[in-house]
Amino acid sequence: MSTIIGMLINFIGINPIDALFWTAVINGVLAPPLLLLIMLISNDKKIMGKNSNGRFTNIVGWAAAVIMFGAAFGMFATWQ
Repeated sequence: MSTIIGMLINFIGINPIDALFWTAVINGVLAPPLLLLIMLISNDKKIMGKNSNGRFTNIVGWAAAVIMFGAAFGMFATWQ
């Protein structure tokens, strides 16, 4: 299926490099909110029980979320 979609993109006239660029932009914008949801769910003891995040996982997870939000904000702030 992926091969067929890739072939159709080529025949439609979409530049594959532009498609890869926009895919990366979309991933960069969607990843921070998804990581935020994952962190909130994984910290909820009602949902996760005894498997909720520990201190180290929280530090790394929240640091990654802050950095990713900063990177997404920086992308929009410097977009020309």
